[in-house]
Amino acid sequence: MDLHQLAAEPALWYPLVFVLGAVVGSFLNVVILRLPKIMQQQWRSECEAFLELESTQTGKPLSLSHPPSTCPSCNARIKPWQNIPILSWLLLRGKCANCSISISARYPIIEFMTGLLSVVVAMQFAYDWGLLLALVTTWCLVALTVIDAETQLLPDDITLPLLWLGLVANAFGVFTDLPSALWGAVFGYGILWSIYWIFKLTTGKEGMGYGDFKLLGALGALLGWQALPMIILMSSAVGAIIGTALMATKRLDREQPMPFGPYLAIAGWLSMVFGDTITSFSPYM
Repeated sequence: MDLHQLAAEPALWYPLVFVLGAVVGSFLNVVILRLPKIMQQQWRSECEAFLELESTQTGKPLSLSHPPSTCPSCNARIKPWQNIPILSWLLLRGKCANCSISISARYPIIEFMTGLLSVVVAMQFAYDWGLLLALVTTWCLVALTVIDAETQLLPDDITLPLLWLGLVANAFGVFTDLPSALWGAVFGYGILWSIYWIFKLTTGKEGMGYGDFKLLGALGALLGWQALPMIILMSSAVGAIIGTALMATKRLDREQPMPFGPYLAIAGWLSMVFGDTITSFSPYM
């Protein structure tokens, strides 16, 4: 049975996609944890080189593959059987096998959600290049959402390849035509860039970061300029509702910055997967 035949059997296809998504989610946990640290490490090295200071870097630099995953408490190396997505955390009852310290439930949650979102994508897209592009986009958006929520960073290492992926894929018409993708990238970046400078010139404050511009540019490159009004409207509405709720419950101060990337990512994913359905209910989007 080849993959085309397998995709025609939902009882086999969807569990397989879920497992694939969960495995990718396990890797995304590494990306989410390490990529911001790698960025900070690179910034420090660049500053030291510019100021002609002695490097504080000792040993091999941190990367996604080095050092191997270890327990943050006892530094015991995590064995392969302890790294099975979702199942290992359940079998170990959420504790390190060596020192029994509690392991955050965030890891299996991200693995489960990545698997679940992958299945939703597989249910909406036929088995073709569109499915592959939608899955890769979903995985990137999961990583960007969590990283921005925790660190207020949107790494160029994810947003820029996603933008170029959208342009290259749409050169072959995977999601939209190339002119729509090109204008989507231009307008996506340009709209938020303009809002940023208008807000900064009138208030003296920065309302968002350049990573937000790049993310919306990437979404525009993937989905075309036609999707931008829907993405901007949904992300702004959800961000305003959640921000108001957080301030009302004293969990967010009025002067405290709130990352906008997660709302852009969620709105972009909804537009990619359910865009036609949303438009049919709200023709003005």
